[in-house]
Amino acid sequence: MTDKVFIHELTTFASIGAYDWEHTIKQRLVFNIEMAWDFSRAVADDDVQYCLNYAEVSQKIIDFVESTPFKLVETVAYRVADLLQKEYAIQWLRIELHKPKAVAQASSVGVIVERGKCA
Repeated sequence: MTDKVFIHELTTFASIGAYDWEHTIKQRLVFNIEMAWDFSRAVADDDVQYCLNYAEVSQKIIDFVESTPFKLVETVAYRVADLLQKEYAIQWLRIELHKPKAVAQASSVGVIVERGKCA
């Protein structure tokens, strides 16, 4: 399968950080996500019910990240990957998670998590 759904620059505000002071503020996290999804039935029937609902996926990520405190961006990326694979049976995904301005000399730092195999 080579069809993919993507969500770029999904912004959330999270309680995240290794230091106590970081949990007194909300920090911006930005996601770029690619998910393998077979469009063939949606295309054949021209029917949205067979699509991966990116608005629903986006809201699920926002709700999860903004309701849970984290210390590490690595933990956020892993847990979001687990959530998406369990909720939507996604066989392959790639999550690029940015923590903007976490390092003064860089516009952003972050991690990339890839799960499964993309055919």
